[in-house]
Amino acid sequence: MNKSGRWVGKSWATLGDSISAAGGYQPLVCAEVCFATMVNLAVSGCSMAAGGDRDYGATVHAGRALQDIPDCVTVFAGTNDFRLDKPLGSIEGRDIHTFRGAYATLIEDLLTRRPDSRLNLWTPLQRDKDGWDNTVRNGAGFRLAEYAEAIRGLGVYYALPVLDLYAESGITRLTLDYFTLDGLHPNAAGFQRIAGLAVPFLERL
Repeated sequence: MNKSGRWVGKSWATLGDSISAAGGYQPLVCAEVCFATMVNLAVSGCSMAAGGDRDYGATVHAGRALQDIPDCVTVFAGTNDFRLDKPLGSIEGRDIHTFRGAYATLIEDLLTRRPDSRLNLWTPLQRDKDGWDNTVRNGAGFRLAEYAEAIRGLGVYYALPVLDLYAESGITRLTLDYFTLDGLHPNAAGFQRIAGLAVPFLERL
């Protein structure tokens, strides 16, 4: 265990959907990078964008509800925005009922209140569950890859690091049976893969 790393004694929060809410990768990451505290504010089944019958758990709301912003905040969302037909929107619009608007609102809130927090963005994993895979366009007209690309763009716009799990995790239609329970939610091997990529990513921030 690396007890001399930059995160020793520091705090970490994770925001997102069921993949983070399951708490599968966080203990693996903490064991390696030695965060002193970790809070998991992810809500299953909910999107980044607000609105609809799952507004109660929207990531934009959960993040802005943080009272004490940790030293490191990870945002891992997007697959439910795709599944729930949330429009991409624009950064400039700040419309929290769109994906980019909600994400930009969350980023600006967190960084305004704590500029030295190391905010980092993770793209969604590729998926194939209930007929929703990487080839499908949702009701708003977008593919999952476009939500991942939107996150990369937000990273550039706000100069924030992006862990591109969509493009670099190795979890694809060819390996979903090995890494997931159902074509979306990671199993033990899937969480190990996520943690294996997250540890060096967080250590270089």
